[in-house]
Amino acid sequence: MNDKRNEITDKTEIENKIKKVGIVSCSGEDLPEGSISRLATLDVLLKRKPFDTTTICLPLFIAGGEGDRLFAKNYPTITVDGCEKLCAKKATEKFSGKVSHSINVADFIKEGKKPVNKRNLNEKEKEIAGRVADEIEKNVDRILTLLSSM
Repeated sequence: MNDKRNEITDKTEIENKIKKVGIVSCSGEDLPEGSISRLATLDVLLKRKPFDTTTICLPLFIAGGEGDRLFAKNYPTITVDGCEKLCAKKATEKFSGKVSHSINVADFIKEGKKPVNKRNLNEKEKEIAGRVADEIEKNVDRILTLLSSM
């Protein structure tokens, strides 16, 4: 006989052994830095670390998405914010707890070299996104190394 309770327990045990890092990206579309944060996050999620990362939807998270909040509470998270408001970091810490690492795209922009494109990023802006993705990837690796040593 197939016992549903055992299936859930077995699935939970398997999931607890899987090490993943959640990435919460800025969702602001009024600043180029928001687009840069999303592009960098997608680069890591889809190309660099597709089996080690998952995304957490910031608007759903703020609106009460229990699944996203529960994930961020139980798994390490990296927030990628586009500006000094740090919406992703603040929301994650308010609803789920301390983040493992916080990145602000503004820290990757040289003084006087502010991005201007909100949707269609130019090569300079894509280069910034690449450096942000490098930082995300470096911290995913650092966190996973820490987890594997536990």
